[in-house]
Amino acid sequence: MFAVLKTGGKEYRVAKGDVIRVEKLEGNVGDQVTLKDILMVSGDGQVHVGAPNLNNAIITGEIVREVKGKKVLTYKMKKRKNYRRLKGHRQTYTYLKVNDIAIS
Repeated sequence: MFAVLKTGGKEYRVAKGDVIRVEKLEGNVGDQVTLKDILMVSGDGQVHVGAPNLNNAIITGEIVREVKGKKVLTYKMKKRKNYRRLKGHRQTYTYLKVNDIAIS
C-alpha cells in the first residue's frame, strides 16, 4: 500500500515504514504527526484518487529528527552602479517515519 501526500508545497510517494525528508513540521523529536493532505492511496488492488484531496484518508507518522540543509547563497548585482547584495539561507528539514496509512 502506498500514498501520495502533499506537504511543504511538494508531493511525496510514501509507503508504510518509509522515512522521508520534508520541510519543517511543527513538533519535537518523537512526536506523532497526522497528515491530512492525501492526494491518492493505492493498495489491495484498489486506487483511490482525490479531487484534489481524499477526505477519508490519514497518514500518521513520527518525527525522527530535524536537520538544517546546505546554505544557499543568492547574489544580486547591478553593473556600473556599485550595487551588490549577498544573502544566505539554510532550510530546516524534518525526517518523518510513516507509521500507518489509513483510508475509511
